[in-house]
Amino acid sequence: MYRVLSAAAIALIPLLLGGCDDAARPMAPQLESKTAATERLVQMMDACEPESFNAAVGPGTCIRQGGLVFSKFLALLGKHQKVGAWHFAPSSINARVGQGLVASNKGGEVHTFTEVEEFGGGIVPPLNTLSGNPVPAPECLALAPGDFVPPGGTFTDEVEEAGVEQYQCCIHPWMRATVTARN
Repeated sequence: MYRVLSAAAIALIPLLLGGCDDAARPMAPQLESKTAATERLVQMMDACEPESFNAAVGPGTCIRQGGLVFSKFLALLGKHQKVGAWHFAPSSINARVGQGLVASNKGGEVHTFTEVEEFGGGIVPPLNTLSGNPVPAPECLALAPGDFVPPGGTFTDEVEEAGVEQYQCCIHPWMRATVTARN
């Protein structure tokens, strides 16, 4: 049976290859995706465990499945001044002036994607202390309700000038990204 199927497959190869001759067929013009052309995507990530985070911080703090328990989160933060699962991806972005930055929350907690003049602490003093960022970034102290991005939500900003722009989460201040913009 195997030999019969193999022989049939081998017999079809010239037909399949002939049908895939791209040189003989005119190509449709390839359009660049609007997202790729005008936006840079950043993912906001975390690994909270809902039962322990909700018990420690409040109901609805974490809405994902599984993850790191709150006590382990605090222990890691105290030891390393960051928790690796809480991050922006990518953390280094190249963009053009006028491009949009779209930060998409893929985690289970609320985050911000806040442009700051200099990295600093956020709005949660205990997390600032444990992360070694005791002085809040001034921009974090002036947040509007729309700056908070719930799980599954997005936040959009535009690259306004050439140079280096810095973004951080004002809740988890070790979550940072640097945008290098060119004209």
